[in-house]
Amino acid sequence: MKISQASADDVADLARLLWLDTLHEEPARLSVEAFTADLAQWWAAHQNSHLAFVARLHRPEIVGMAWLALVPRVPRPGATSRLSADIQSVFVMPDQRGQGIGSALVEAASGHAAHLGSLRVTVQSGHKAVPVYERLGFESSRQLLQRSAG
Repeated sequence: MKISQASADDVADLARLLWLDTLHEEPARLSVEAFTADLAQWWAAHQNSHLAFVARLHRPEIVGMAWLALVPRVPRPGATSRLSADIQSVFVMPDQRGQGIGSALVEAASGHAAHLGSLRVTVQSGHKAVPVYERLGFESSRQLLQRSAG
């Protein structure tokens, strides 16, 4: 397995994985081809704040992904370039799960965030994946609160 940072050449595979990951939430309104065009445009506008990490086996096809959203934080005296990071949209093809691919992707994204100087890495997880993130060192926090925007 090879984990690497995705490039614009990977957008079609990333779109396919994102499209597959959301099929259980609601029926697809767009074809995967239409979504690929939307993702390419979105990523071009957000390439400085959102990085994707991908997993490949022995083929060039991507079998898993994890996105890393980088968030600049308000400066403080003595710390003018603060950064937080959020892991988003981790997905591994169903027939490839249970092999450590998702964990490797999360480790790569988290390691990159730390290399960039991120103070923390957060993730919002589905119930089933919480134990995986806990094994990777993530902890629940009573101080991290959220409120619906609506």
